[in-house]
Amino acid sequence: MEGSFKGILYPARLPTFNRVPAPASVAGLVQWFWIPEWDIEPGRTSRQHLIAYPASNLVVQPADVIFSGPTTRAAHRDLTGSGWTVGALLRPAAVPLFTDDPGALRDRELTLEMMELHTAVSAAMAPSRSAMQPRSATTRDDGTHRKRAVEAFVAWLVSLDAVLSEEALLANRMMDVIASDPEVLLLEDAAARLAVSPRTLQRLARKYIGLSPAALIRRRRLQDAAERTRSDPTADLAAIAVELGYADHAHLTNDFQKYLGFTPSTYRRSAGEF
Repeated sequence: MEGSFKGILYPARLPTFNRVPAPASVAGLVQWFWIPEWDIEPGRTSRQHLIAYPASNLVVQPADVIFSGPTTRAAHRDLTGSGWTVGALLRPAAVPLFTDDPGALRDRELTLEMMELHTAVSAAMAPSRSAMQPRSATTRDDGTHRKRAVEAFVAWLVSLDAVLSEEALLANRMMDVIASDPEVLLLEDAAARLAVSPRTLQRLARKYIGLSPAALIRRRRLQDAAERTRSDPTADLAAIAVELGYADHAHLTNDFQKYLGFTPSTYRRSAGEF
């Protein structure tokens, strides 16, 4: 899928990773499902660096189910041993189903008691065993387990019988516009696209996302900049800055340093090592 690594700083370090578009039955609630699987050699660790999408996630993992709130900075996760995760990148309209205050969950994870969801997804992700193999050996099919896991996740979401209000659907459209339109550089640009007031968008962002519209725009630009910097190692960084609406190369560098902790040049060199 084009752009399937957007938001992932070092794709070459990834374990097996898949993104699955949300089917129509839950398209108002979920942007896509994401499924990493890994089997790391004993004693080794795989560190995954992310500029997470400015949204919340509902995540099923072997031990539990967590609600992961919106992030304000780059983050990392260390993978060890063998494991998997099945996550749903939530659309804004889904957030009130799980929290009344997404802003209070910025950069935080909250464990949820969702046994039915956990049991269904875990059963789908369980490796199959062949009677001809030693008990310690496992086999994976050609993605059928991931398909079953997403189907189980979708069935659980459908069972919630969520009715989306016009306000919730407007929050979805706000996110779509900000995430997809490179010409939206200011709050007022997004408000004009949606024919609503800037104050309305600020209220929607606070209620359904937990981040300001300005933060959403900044994250999209930063993700785009990181992806362009990594995927086109010959592209001029000053040209990338102008293309993405930064005033100049210095402003792009400032954003990289503030939110990622390194410069575009440093990132380009480190990304090229893998």
